[in-house]
Amino acid sequence: MSGLSVDFRLPVACPNCGNHRMRVSQVKNPDDKVFCASCTRYICLYHEAATILQKGPGSESEALIEKAANRPSD
Repeated sequence: MSGLSVDFRLPVACPNCGNHRMRVSQVKNPDDKVFCASCTRYICLYHEAATILQKGPGSESEALIEKAANRPSD
């Protein structure tokens, strides 16, 4: 799944392992499934993850972490 997927960070942790790093297909269709990048547990659909990202982090420190983790790579 690694070549056709991208990782991103959600402010909500995986309920299984506590990791914030998530994985979704590179296309990022609204109904693509989002999985934990660590334990591969299904988390939500991409449109739900996008809504969480739009709402923003819960704290300033979380915002700094997400800004660094979610910046586009060239």
